[in-house]
Amino acid sequence: MADLSIEFAGIKAPNPFWLASAPPTDKAYNVERAFEAGWGGVVWKTLGEDPAAVNVSSRYSAVFDANGEVSGFNNIELITDRSLEVNLREIEAVKKSWPDRAVVVSLMVQCEEESWKKIVKQVEQTGADGLELNFGCPHGMPERGMGAAVGQVPEYVEMVTRWCKTYSRLPVIVKLTPNITDIRVAARAAKTGGADAVSLINTINSITGIDLDDMVARPIVDGKSTHGGYCGPAVKPIALNMVGEIARDPQTYGLPISGIGGIGNWRDAAEFIALGSGSVQVCTAAMVYGFRIVKEMKSGLSNWMDSKGYESIQDFQGLAVPNTTDWKYLNMNYKVVAKIDQDKCTGCGRCYIGCEDTSHQAIDIKSHDDGTNSFEVIDAKCVGCNLCEISCPIEGCIKMEVQDTGLEPMNWTEDPRNPYRDAS
Repeated sequence: MADLSIEFAGIKAPNPFWLASAPPTDKAYNVERAFEAGWGGVVWKTLGEDPAAVNVSSRYSAVFDANGEVSGFNNIELITDRSLEVNLREIEAVKKSWPDRAVVVSLMVQCEEESWKKIVKQVEQTGADGLELNFGCPHGMPERGMGAAVGQVPEYVEMVTRWCKTYSRLPVIVKLTPNITDIRVAARAAKTGGADAVSLINTINSITGIDLDDMVARPIVDGKSTHGGYCGPAVKPIALNMVGEIARDPQTYGLPISGIGGIGNWRDAAEFIALGSGSVQVCTAAMVYGFRIVKEMKSGLSNWMDSKGYESIQDFQGLAVPNTTDWKYLNMNYKVVAKIDQDKCTGCGRCYIGCEDTSHQAIDIKSHDDGTNSFEVIDAKCVGCNLCEISCPIEGCIKMEVQDTGLEPMNWTEDPRNPYRDAS
């Protein structure tokens, strides 16, 4: 049976599944229930200075898929609205009761050295395993000079990280904002400041929809609304890209990464780990389905690892990183074309419609006397774009087959058609 235990930035945990800093980790009651369910760690909901933040009602909205499941989740909730003293007391009690679980504490205070010095020392006294610096909150807190207002300025990221490393012996994880042009810049700043790890992504600026009767965005607070932080399955592709950017950047290579963003099952977690993450954090899935989802996550990941011969998380961590590159280094002479399995084809025509209307007119339609249609790919016109494979509702009906071009691999920097080849 695969070993799911990890050591992330010096923090040990029985498995890589941690609850992210959010409502599920707001108090001891929640955290203890999470540990009872089997979570390997938590990042305690962000602490701040007293007086505590004041939240509004309502706070959440969502985007749903065709099956009615939550695909995107939006929130305008702020950091903890409980006193610092109460939180610190509960963190200490939980860590004593659960010494084998990772307890990391998220922090956000004014961008002043004394404020950070004071709070990191207070947290250190609780026996917590690490600190996570919240430089990503996109709503409410940036207006006060915190959250994303820090994370979007590399100099601030480096400065605050260095303060925390100066005044605390605990591992420091910097939580990065995705609301930035190049995630690598902030990650580099965190590393320069001495960060032991980074976590990403925090939530994305969003408005999930408009109530067209009352003409106000959701969630609605007395007839008004504001942008919030977007998370859930819809943000996973964005998160994976940003994790991969940091994992393959020469300046941040080797910096531990805690992956966050749309993780709802074991496969999601495995993908983040394959792109370099050493732990994964979950929020939306736990809020929608409850803490017990971690049981399937653990068993699913363990079973998959067994099937692949991976004995530990480290055996496949980062294996996808070398295969992730810049577009200009892809092989221009690699070619695939679509092939339709006529035995599986139901004649729905979705492949034909998509290709004919929006792509390369590479699928031929044949009408039969019985009123049915069949479809064939025109190899000479097919560019291997995958649209037909993606739009086909029958699994395995359309596959992309590799063609032997007889040409040696050649990337765009070597391609004579590239007018800037010499500069590349």
